[in-house]
Amino acid sequence: MAESRSATVNISEPNPTLVFETLNAFQRTGALKAAIELLLFTKLSDGSRTAAQLAEACEASERGMRILCDYLTIIGFLEKSGDEYRQTPTSATFLDENSPKYMGSVARFVASEHVIATYHDVAGAVRKGGTLLPEGGSTKLNYEPWIEFAESMGPMMMPSAVFIAELVAVRFPTGPVRVLDIAASLSIARKLPEAEIVAQDFEPVLEIAKRNAAAAGFSHRFSFLPGDVMSIDVGGNYDCILLTNFLHHFSAVACESLLKKLRAALNPGGVVISLEFIPNEDRITPATPATFALTMLLSTDHGDAYTFDDYQQMFHSAGFAKNEMIDVPRIPSRLIVSSVG
Repeated sequence: MAESRSATVNISEPNPTLVFETLNAFQRTGALKAAIELLLFTKLSDGSRTAAQLAEACEASERGMRILCDYLTIIGFLEKSGDEYRQTPTSATFLDENSPKYMGSVARFVASEHVIATYHDVAGAVRKGGTLLPEGGSTKLNYEPWIEFAESMGPMMMPSAVFIAELVAVRFPTGPVRVLDIAASLSIARKLPEAEIVAQDFEPVLEIAKRNAAAAGFSHRFSFLPGDVMSIDVGGNYDCILLTNFLHHFSAVACESLLKKLRAALNPGGVVISLEFIPNEDRITPATPATFALTMLLSTDHGDAYTFDDYQQMFHSAGFAKNEMIDVPRIPSRLIVSSVG
């Protein structure tokens, strides 16, 4: 299998290659995004192999296709033999539209102009201590990119959604269960046939959730609660509240305030399940959740990649005595399962 030809990082010696490759890392994003837009990996699985064949299949120039395919080979997404290209296991599994595990749609959000724009002046955000985007950045009411997130990030969110649904099913194995799902998904409805789900999000995002629920035949089990969860009345009598990729957008004080409201909305024996990027206490490992702190600096006023100790303090202050962290298999996220006692 082809592997990236990037130089191995040795931080014990001066390494100009590390400087050069990091400054040019945007090229990798651009190349992969282009390949996804051109359906390159899908056309490979359909039988096109050479730059000329791929150029015709993808409606591109032969010169451009040759250079793009060579670049993708260098960074590990293709293999090359003579003048023919083939997928690697990674591209065949995740970037070929014929694959049930296709996740190319994720590029529409993570490599969007909205997201990339937050990195245009990192120094400015560091000086300020928060986002340079207007009105709180990604926490702004009806922040438009969340629509793209809801429409495109399903393949990335699915493993954690299924894992959460299985966890809830173990905790509530029989009978009806009332769920408040902040940033809604369908996994709970699929796993628990008696679940009643209140989906909460901004109105434009809930329109997508409504379409998905209707397409799956679950509309009769869903109700919808639009608005900013930080300020609206969320109701009550919930057995389970799901907070997926949410708390990291806000300050610890704001998180505690929300958690107190959610605690009051729980039935006895109820739980709050939070999905988060949670680095270790050193804040530099594991790499993906640790680097997420920079994303929060650039896109929010007060958000962060909080450690489990940080979350423990927030939940304890909100009245949750028991908090357990659980690693989610195959993805860099972790769950916190919180209960009153």
